[in-house]
Amino acid sequence: MANSNKCGTQKNSDKQENIDKLLSELQQTWYRTIPVSGFMKIMPVAYSDKEFRVTAPLEPNINLHQTMFAGSIYTLMTLTGWGMVWLQQSLADLQGDIVLVDAKVRYLAPIETAPVAKVSWPDTDMSVLSKGRRLKVKLEVKLYCGDSCCATFEGLYISKPKVSTPG
Repeated sequence: MANSNKCGTQKNSDKQENIDKLLSELQQTWYRTIPVSGFMKIMPVAYSDKEFRVTAPLEPNINLHQTMFAGSIYTLMTLTGWGMVWLQQSLADLQGDIVLVDAKVRYLAPIETAPVAKVSWPDTDMSVLSKGRRLKVKLEVKLYCGDSCCATFEGLYISKPKVSTPG
């Protein structure tokens, strides 16, 4: 019985190590392909149980009211949703070109501290990508300042299967 616990602990450790590696790769992908994300210092915080969390410091994203700039809020929430799709594809060993095709944001309260954006993955059939069809998923991202929800974002993301070209 003790050995099975060790195996379970090792599997959990390996799984967390893989998640940490993916989060680092995601951040590098953002910084390389979406330069404003580097300026904003957007950083994946954690992924577990199909929930993804992302943050950014207030300082480079501040406006004249000493709160977070609305454009930074929108960008942070957009990338949180995009990152969730990217993570799900990576975990399923699938590839696709992800784009945001529709979005709506609601600003509920001023953001005066570093926020945390949270998104949960809905029950979605990822296998469509492996069948050459596009994946379509609607995500709701919530932005928290402490325990208060300061903004909500609904985004429709599409991921088109990557076409492999002969070598």
